[in-house]
Amino acid sequence: MPRSVREPDRFIHLAVDLANTVRDGRDQLVSPFDLHQFLVESGEPEPFEVTQYDVFDIVELRTRLRAVFHARTEDEAAVVLNELLAESATAPYLSPHAEVGWHLHVAKPDASWAEWLAALTATGLAELISAGGFDRIRVCAAADCGRAFIDESRNHTQRYCTSTCATRVRVTAHRARRTGPS
Repeated sequence: MPRSVREPDRFIHLAVDLANTVRDGRDQLVSPFDLHQFLVESGEPEPFEVTQYDVFDIVELRTRLRAVFHARTEDEAAVVLNELLAESATAPYLSPHAEVGWHLHVAKPDASWAEWLAALTATGLAELISAGGFDRIRVCAAADCGRAFIDESRNHTQRYCTSTCATRVRVTAHRARRTGPS
């Protein structure tokens, strides 16, 4: 379901969604069609065009964003985010669009798709960290998963991206205990 440009945590969700465009070793952003679908699902109103160059640049951005999710300290995450913000962001400004009305822009008016995504995702994650949320930026603890997520649990103890991963890990551990050492 497409996200709304008015969704309060849209920038953070974009970062998570982009970081997770590699699943089970399969890249979900290979072609301009893939990128177009990703942007539509992220709430971008059509029509718009993307190129193979946009795909290449956004895959590079994805690698940099994943480094934020794997960062062990706020300082490590801040280095990546500050670089992305310096390269792509501008002073925030309100912009009207017929499809969505007034909304906030943090990317330069002539930004490429990669610069636009870098500005939005870096802004979202930087805001989360500045609000004391670095410990909520996670990678799934399931050994065979690796998906990025934001811990939205009340007590900030979520270890798995979904209940599916958590259940799979518990079932595997339970079976291992029942069968004992081989």
